[in-house]
This record gives sequence, structure tokens and C-alpha cells, in this order.
Amino acid sequence: MMVAVALVRLLENRFIYFPPRYPAGFVPPQRYGLQVEEVWITAVDGIKLNAYFLPHVASSKVLLWFHGNAENIGFGLEQMKALATLDLNILELDYRGYGKSEGSPDEAGVYRDADAAYRYLADTRHFEPENIILYGHSLGGAVAIDLASKRNCGGVIVESSFTSGREMARRMFSIPLLEYVPKSRFDSIKKIRQVRSPILIVHGTRDAVVPFAMGETLYHAAPEPKAFFAVEGAGHNDVVAVGGERYLRELKGFVSRPSYSSRTASPLSSGAP
Repeated sequence: MMVAVALVRLLENRFIYFPPRYPAGFVPPQRYGLQVEEVWITAVDGIKLNAYFLPHVASSKVLLWFHGNAENIGFGLEQMKALATLDLNILELDYRGYGKSEGSPDEAGVYRDADAAYRYLADTRHFEPENIILYGHSLGGAVAIDLASKRNCGGVIVESSFTSGREMARRMFSIPLLEYVPKSRFDSIKKIRQVRSPILIVHGTRDAVVPFAMGETLYHAAPEPKAFFAVEGAGHNDVVAVGGERYLRELKGFVSRPSYSSRTASPLSSGAP
């Protein structure tokens, strides 16, 4: 038994992370009509991280975007074109080991990467904390929640994300007590209670990877002000496509008035009113 536990802990990062390395997924941003800047950010432990910055000179706000597992910033260009309609700056980060970024991923490492991106926006690009809006999909949702629990920001958008790594392991594997073996926790259900910024939870009603109920649970655990947007018929990776214009309107409403005061007392909703 002890050997099995040691083996799981030794190999757990290989089971958790599926980082597509460059050149997989990378195409010229101009193909999508995007004039992005490729930037490099150094984490506190010296790891160099690759990112795309899409400027919007008329806006003082920036969306700090943490993508999901099995993705990199190259895969995100089509979605970036849609998010550009929100009329704000965008920084999309590749965690360590993803795309062109150095290193290999682990839980503490991706948290360091997120903090490095936040510091880059604040110290190098001179964005005010209240104008930095965090946006994370799936694994990126857990990264965004961790960062928001430690740093001030203008808002947090959590899309198709899970309550904890332990709950996901319990869902995926039928081996009793296996969920207690890995060191990785991604304890979003605990950390979201410490967030002091407006929160928008987005989840597809037909998500077969992360159950819709996990999105609801995160919403109920989150402090006010908060809102929930259910994308009817969407799965795990097609929320943007299925949600379409209604999805973009919901996000635009959130980023343009991050206090979200008009929705704080609302029950779970199936979309923007």
C-alpha cells in the first residue's frame, strides 16, 4: 500500500497536467485579425513564462486570462477574438511547461505563475488592481480563485471549474480513498470564501467533465457580490460557442460594472436578464 501511495505521488503531475508544447496549437495571431504582443514574464523562482498581450488603448482595464488544461495560448486565439469585443486589454498566460514557457507544472508552480502575471500587469503595465479582472476556465478557474484569495482585483470570472481536486478525483476514480493520496489540492471551495472581489460563476448545463452542480456549489460558497450564469446546453469546452452573444453580453456587463450590485440578491439564473 505504501508503495502504491508513493508511486501515485511521484507520478501525480503526469496524471493531472496535459501541457501542449510549442508548436502544437500555435498559428499566426494575424490569422484571426489580432495584433498581439508576445511577452515574457519571470516567476519568482526564475521560470520564464510566455504570454500574449492584446492591447486596447482606450481601456484602463485588463482581463488576466488563465486557460484550462490541455490548452496553451495558441489554442486560445479564436476565443481571444471573441473576448476582444469586451473592449479591454487582455493578457493570456501559459503556465510553466505549457506552450513556450519553461519548467514543468505543479500546483504551487501554477500559482506562482499567476502571481507573476498579476505583478507584471501591476508593475510593468501599470494597471491598478481594481482594473485587473481575473478570468479562468476549468483548471484556470482554480488558479484564478487562488490568486483572487490573495490579491486585490476588480472581479473574478470562473468558468466551467471545479470545487476541489479531491472532489474531481473522487468523481473520476472508483478506488476508495484514492482522492486523499495526491498532494495537489486545488481547494477552490475553501479559497473562494476568502475572495473580496465581485465574482461571476459561468457553467454549461451539460458539462460532462466538471458537473454543473460544482459550479452551483462554488456560487453558493462565494461571498457577495456574486452572480451565476448558466449556459444552457453547453458542455465543458464550448461555453463561448454555445453561449454566443448572450455569453459575451453577460461578461461585458460584469467587466464594465464589476460591483455587480444589481445582481447580488438574485437567485441562480439561466442567463442575463
